[in-house]
Amino acid sequence: MAEKHPGGTMGAAGRAPSVDRADAIRNVVLVGHSGAGKTTLVEQLLAATGTIQRTGRVEDGNTVSDFDEVEVRQQRSVNLSVAPVIHKGIKINLLDTPGYADFVGDLRAGLRAADAALFVVSAADGVDGLTQMLWEECAQVGMPRAVVITKIDHQRADFEEVLATCQDVFGDGVAPLYLPVITNGHVNGLIGLLSQKFYNYATGTRMEKEPGAEYATQIEEHRGVLIEGIIQESEDESLMDRYLEGEEIDAKALVEDLEKAVARGNFYPVLCSGLGIGAQELLEVITQAFPSPLEHPLPDITTLDGKSVQLKACDPDGPLVAEVVKTTSDPYVGRISLVRVFSGALRPDMTVHVSGHGMTDRGHEDHDIDERVGTLTSPLGKLQRGIAKGIAGDIVAVAKLQRAETGDTLSEVERPLLMTAWSMPDPLLPVAIRAKSKADEDKLSQALQRLVAEDPTLKLTNDAETHQLVLWCMGEAHTDVLLDKLSKRHGVEVERVELRVPLRETFGGTCKAMGRNVKQTGGHGQYAICHLEVEPLPSGGGFEFVDKIVGGVVPRQFIPSVEKGVRTQMERGTVFGYPMVDVRVTLYDGKAHSVDSSDMAFQIAGALALKEAAAKIPTLLLEPVDELSVLVADDYVGSVMSDLSSRRGRVLGTEPVGTGRTLVKAEVPELEITRYAIDLRSMSHGTGTFQRSFLRYEPLPPHLAEKVAAAE
Repeated sequence: MAEKHPGGTMGAAGRAPSVDRADAIRNVVLVGHSGAGKTTLVEQLLAATGTIQRTGRVEDGNTVSDFDEVEVRQQRSVNLSVAPVIHKGIKINLLDTPGYADFVGDLRAGLRAADAALFVVSAADGVDGLTQMLWEECAQVGMPRAVVITKIDHQRADFEEVLATCQDVFGDGVAPLYLPVITNGHVNGLIGLLSQKFYNYATGTRMEKEPGAEYATQIEEHRGVLIEGIIQESEDESLMDRYLEGEEIDAKALVEDLEKAVARGNFYPVLCSGLGIGAQELLEVITQAFPSPLEHPLPDITTLDGKSVQLKACDPDGPLVAEVVKTTSDPYVGRISLVRVFSGALRPDMTVHVSGHGMTDRGHEDHDIDERVGTLTSPLGKLQRGIAKGIAGDIVAVAKLQRAETGDTLSEVERPLLMTAWSMPDPLLPVAIRAKSKADEDKLSQALQRLVAEDPTLKLTNDAETHQLVLWCMGEAHTDVLLDKLSKRHGVEVERVELRVPLRETFGGTCKAMGRNVKQTGGHGQYAICHLEVEPLPSGGGFEFVDKIVGGVVPRQFIPSVEKGVRTQMERGTVFGYPMVDVRVTLYDGKAHSVDSSDMAFQIAGALALKEAAAKIPTLLLEPVDELSVLVADDYVGSVMSDLSSRRGRVLGTEPVGTGRTLVKAEVPELEITRYAIDLRSMSHGTGTFQRSFLRYEPLPPHLAEKVAAAE
């Protein structure tokens, strides 16, 4: 493939790569399931460009992108990281993302920062359901994509089979640019289908040769499909006719049409990679066929009051619009924000307006504040290399933005703007925690605030009813990482405790009860007697207070006091200590004293009457019931419905969603779904998602109510 866009400054581990225009930048996010080889591929590209001298290994904990202590200990990526390289004058920002479903927040951030996605698929393991879902997400927003099949030198590798799987799962437009050459079980090199050259790696150095005659049929078959796919996207309508007539199409013209087809998101080239093989070919495709930031439309931008703003894409002279795609906090270094610049330029020491909106439900209050930018750096793993400015289209790290959080917009103080936030899944796994000691408790609040600022997929609630501190997480692995960060990074030790689901009480029948509060022992005493009738209301009926006093037996000024006393006792509960709901209370008789009756005396009498009623008739426990919407592949619908039924759920129905997926709707008690996020992922092999919303309270089955009563 031909060289283009020369002029970038070569980067090395100690010096940041730099370019001075957006058309010399490629922002590429690596997407794929855990273990597919994304981090290893980044290492190979870093070594191939001379950015590092020797590749690291995930198992050894010495890779550039997996530098966090948690990643080293767990031997997997859990954070978004950026690794910039220079190849033939083009700066490539490689965005390495976690492959595990729990860390989809960082993956979505990487997709937001990138202009193209490189889907990494293992030749030994193939395509999993999560990768397919992410491909469809990218398709919905028109994200340009390519595929690299890694581990082609693995003993279980089957390139042809995995290629066929990719073409079947990802759909039309998936075609290989290179084919591996395997001799006696060893990968010796690659055949370029456009160049029709054999790139031999047998000696450890890339050497260009003519392919052997034994590959002619294979080359002809794949090359024909590739060229037809490229030509279909060509603006030259005569090209297909010329090709079908047998004319040899110039490779340079095909490369130009390939770039256009990839940039439009209509054609998806497939490359391959192994140990020491494929890095140069991949770099050539990224620099020549992947779109620059100039070809990436801007996300929706508004003023702070919601008015739409139209800006030129990636305009270096336009107003500053940048977005914080990742935030990290360190007790010693402070806060570092990874920022994608979409318009204008970012410079050290400039003052910017920081806007964050739309995530108050997760503990991120709406905020608008002016902050001064600290040092600008180009990160390479944990190494921060200083730069003079961040140009439109580039990704940089900003130090000491104290208020900025992941998802916030940076803009000019004189012209504050707001970028529409990217889609983020709801955390649906509740985990109750408490500090292990008083010293930990003192530090816990600040540490949790830092974690929430870093991670928009984390929600923190302090339940006033159950008095529990609850982390809402994406899954068990997400929880483990958060608790690890609390312990190792912030020095806060916590322990998990059993999650309490807020229950309710109600009356199981109708009765009359008296509240007698008479204390007359000399001096100013208390005198209040009230007669109440209590009866249950239908679910969702709330509380009704009925005044049927006649003849002034309870003075008018004390009737609200009785109601207040009843309400207060309902909030405290009567038998189990849970708030009481769905009750009608009728005040029909009572007595008062001209001197000793008071507001407080009748409040106490009202509460006593409610307690007496609870002693006369059964008190039922009510449990919250949620409405669940579960989206799964058709293959798992039966398992999901059966599982929901086993959780005392009622399946309301199903409906098809797109191709090959079904939405299952059900009503399920909250007690049965506290760990549903984990169980659904296991049932659906990581492809199922669900949403939940509170519906109503229903009576708890007697055998479960007995367990609760025994525990009280």
